[in-house]
Amino acid sequence: MLFQKDFSLRNTIFLRLIVTFLLIMLPIIVFAVYLYQWILHTASADIRTSATAQTAFYLSDMENEIERMKLLQYSLLEDEDLNKLALTWETLAVIDRTENLNSLMKRLFIVQNSSTYIKDVRVHIMTIGRTISSVGGVRELEMKRFREIRSVFGDRRSQVIEWDGGLYLSAMKQRGVKGAEPLFTVEIELDAQELRAALGQFNTYPGSGTLLLSDSSSVALSSVTGELAQADKSQYVREIRDVASGERLRIAGAPYYIVQASSRELGLSIYRMIPEAIIKTPLSKFYTWAWVFAVAGLGIIVAFALSTYKFIHKPMLTLVKSFRRMEQGDLDIYIKHESRDEFRYLYSRFNQMVSNLHSLIDQVYKQKIMAQRAELKQLQSQINPHFLYNSFFILNTMAKTGDTERIEQLTTLLGEYFQFVTRNASDLVTMEQEIHHARMYTEIQAMRFSRRITVRFDPLSETLKPVQVPRLIVQPIVENAFKHSLEKKAMEGLIVVRFEQEEAYIRIIVEDNGDRLTDDTLAQLKKSLNACQEQAETTGLVNIHRRIRITFGEESGLLVDRSGLGGLRVTILLTTGGEGADVPDAYR
Repeated sequence: MLFQKDFSLRNTIFLRLIVTFLLIMLPIIVFAVYLYQWILHTASADIRTSATAQTAFYLSDMENEIERMKLLQYSLLEDEDLNKLALTWETLAVIDRTENLNSLMKRLFIVQNSSTYIKDVRVHIMTIGRTISSVGGVRELEMKRFREIRSVFGDRRSQVIEWDGGLYLSAMKQRGVKGAEPLFTVEIELDAQELRAALGQFNTYPGSGTLLLSDSSSVALSSVTGELAQADKSQYVREIRDVASGERLRIAGAPYYIVQASSRELGLSIYRMIPEAIIKTPLSKFYTWAWVFAVAGLGIIVAFALSTYKFIHKPMLTLVKSFRRMEQGDLDIYIKHESRDEFRYLYSRFNQMVSNLHSLIDQVYKQKIMAQRAELKQLQSQINPHFLYNSFFILNTMAKTGDTERIEQLTTLLGEYFQFVTRNASDLVTMEQEIHHARMYTEIQAMRFSRRITVRFDPLSETLKPVQVPRLIVQPIVENAFKHSLEKKAMEGLIVVRFEQEEAYIRIIVEDNGDRLTDDTLAQLKKSLNACQEQAETTGLVNIHRRIRITFGEESGLLVDRSGLGGLRVTILLTTGGEGADVPDAYR
């Protein structure tokens, strides 16, 4: 768990290197995106500026041209022949009428041919009921045109009049009487086909279009190509008036840049619709190179990540995993590394360290085994002569009284007792064997103290019976209770041996109700166990404490305190994950 916490993915050097590299690449990527957007904006701004300038120039030229037409138109109002026809028609002879009409026709024809944008020049003379056209000649007065075009002109909203799908210039000669019909009107009809052709010159880009809109009504003229010709014209005409020059508008699902120029004198506006794709076309190579750069950048990042993983992270991970195995007690580790880099040196030093550590552990391990066996032999050799003397004394008494049955029982117990004590085949026995030996010892002592001391063993569970424990760890503690706590007790002596089992620990508790334990003696006993050193005395409880710790680890051993019965309580603490759970061959 500690390894997983310390070496999570977000804490690895590999991830930090990748993040650092991405932070280095990020400004370059951001700059490339900014550069592309700046070039795109600059190119579109240049195209829009150029288109606006062209449109404004054309509109200015149209203003000048229409102003010239208006001058010619007003000059016609003062034409001598026209005024004679309007005022003296009834008094003129037929020849004079014909001459004046022919002269006026020539004048109208000259005005028409003065500009390619003029389709027809008409004069509507109310007094004689005639309409004279440069194209159609003399005809009956076109009363509808006379009144409706004049009515629009009288509105004064624009100088270029839109009527019946056409564009007109109109001027009239007023009578001297207020409210009376004008004497005549001069009408110039602009050539819509020529104007469309002029607008079509702006469509230099594929799919573009141009609109000529009047301020007072809808479309005057339009020249569109591509998808614009298929789109709903009325729809985008309504929308285009609300779009500022240089902004974008989606028409038929495609984006267009709108370029607009207006003339207040004419009351007209020209709108040019340029597809956004046209602006991006000059940047197609740059766009391609931008993708190449993006793919190359991604490839560099991937290559850097793979190389970092292969040459840094993977060798480092191997070293970390090897350390983890070593922490768990696995010393059969050897790391190979073919490359001649820094990791080869680290691996060789690691291998050397593991080898030295293995040698040291093996040496210390063997020394502990030898010490444990020496202490066990020392404990085995310490057969209490007082216990042996008392046993023979009991046998002598039984022989004198002829109690052969108890003699047989005692000798059998003594034989098994000394066989267990002096056996050198193994340092470890099952807990069932160890408790059985302790029971034999108490049965022998019961023949001596049967009236004064009672020993009670709790049942040993089936799960504890096969547990491997060092020999002679329970019986010496029971013997200590007999000798130091209860030997001089007159009656009702009690020794209790019980067992407790938890997930990580096994406890064997031996306690008595002796009354000879002082606080100083208990404190001295605890001090001896806590200060257990190699040079300390290796007999009694200290001996047992040391052997248990050698076998089960530093968390195991003996714990002493005052029993609830009044005497000493000794707890044998065994960790289930210690060496006793998986005893090496050297112990068997």
